[in-house]
Amino acid sequence: MRTQSAQFKDIVETIYDLPLEARLELQNLLEHNIAEARRNEIAGNYKKSQKELETGSLEFSSNLNDLKKML
Repeated sequence: MRTQSAQFKDIVETIYDLPLEARLELQNLLEHNIAEARRNEIAGNYKKSQKELETGSLEFSSNLNDLKKML
């Protein structure tokens, strides 16, 4: 079985062999995919914080030391 790093290396080499137009299209697809993934992550964090707010487990503070402890 091949390792993930070997598979990744093969993918990168294949991409480098593509014509410029295909690489630009791939770049566009990846940028949109990454943006969508970030939006989903942000939406998930929002939903999680809404649940914490509803249950009263969400904490607020303007004290820097308290904020560091929350991390």
